[in-house]
Amino acid sequence: MWLKHLSKFTCFSTFFLIFVGGMVTSTGSGLAVPDWPLSYGTLFPPMIGGVFYEHGHRMVASFVGLCMLILAIWIIVKDQRKWLKIVGAVGLFAVILQGVLGGLTVLFFLPTAISVSHGILAQTFFLITIFIAYSLSDERSDRDYLERKRSALFLKVTFSFLILIYIQLLLGAIMRHTHSGLAIYDFPTVGGKWLPLFDDELLYIINSWRFDNDFDPVKMGQIIIHFSHRIGALFICIAICFVNVIGLKYYKDTTIRKTIYALDTLIILQILLGVMTIFTLKSPIITSLHVVIGASILGVTFLLILRSSPLTCSGFKRLVSRVY
Repeated sequence: MWLKHLSKFTCFSTFFLIFVGGMVTSTGSGLAVPDWPLSYGTLFPPMIGGVFYEHGHRMVASFVGLCMLILAIWIIVKDQRKWLKIVGAVGLFAVILQGVLGGLTVLFFLPTAISVSHGILAQTFFLITIFIAYSLSDERSDRDYLERKRSALFLKVTFSFLILIYIQLLLGAIMRHTHSGLAIYDFPTVGGKWLPLFDDELLYIINSWRFDNDFDPVKMGQIIIHFSHRIGALFICIAICFVNVIGLKYYKDTTIRKTIYALDTLIILQILLGVMTIFTLKSPIITSLHVVIGASILGVTFLLILRSSPLTCSGFKRLVSRVY
């Protein structure tokens, strides 16, 4: 029982950590503490200004790392499933690597490649904690006795949707760490145009607005990154329709249907937060909520895959080899 509780607690702590990490970037506090692994040479510096966000992020990350360490050792010692032992070890390695990437981000003054990798690994580690929590859950244990027919088509569509969400999160991370969040200042238009040409005129319009609002000028590449993120959101809206149509048609299972409804709700909320991010000129709270709801969509999609997949690798392979 306590192992199950710890797995869920680690999962939700990771979710909170993603929000805290989002606040670091949103408030521009990434270099508020310039050294690592200590903070100004101490374990507990004065928690003022940006130090509150950056060092607070480190403290929460250390706590999550400790939870993952205990969870991994507990699984390796007590659980009989070899594959779950491997996943626990992978989770422990991932959280250690995440800490190292976080340190390198500071020591190398926020390089885009390392910062983006740090953000994407956080999302991946979140999925690992979800997998562990589900593997230890009563729901999965009950499925050993209550397995039903499953749809190969739905599984393939949902897995494709997960990949699409990953790509969107990658674009979002690149947008954040290249300071492209307000490279397009209006919505749904782009520089006042419904069909932008991405020419010098558009660049002039956007940079004129930024000058009037005391923002640094942007380059065309930043505008394209921002626009790509919007196009990704459009593809996600289309893709979730297929998930709904196929899933609700095939499955009468209450758990799976509720998971689909939760996914729908999160996507609507995410779209609203994305629009509010622009209209509030990247309010730190709104922007960070946009980040964490993106992680929620990824996590709920992954949970939907776990709930709609066979429990064994052989069963999974047989299912995906079918057309429907």
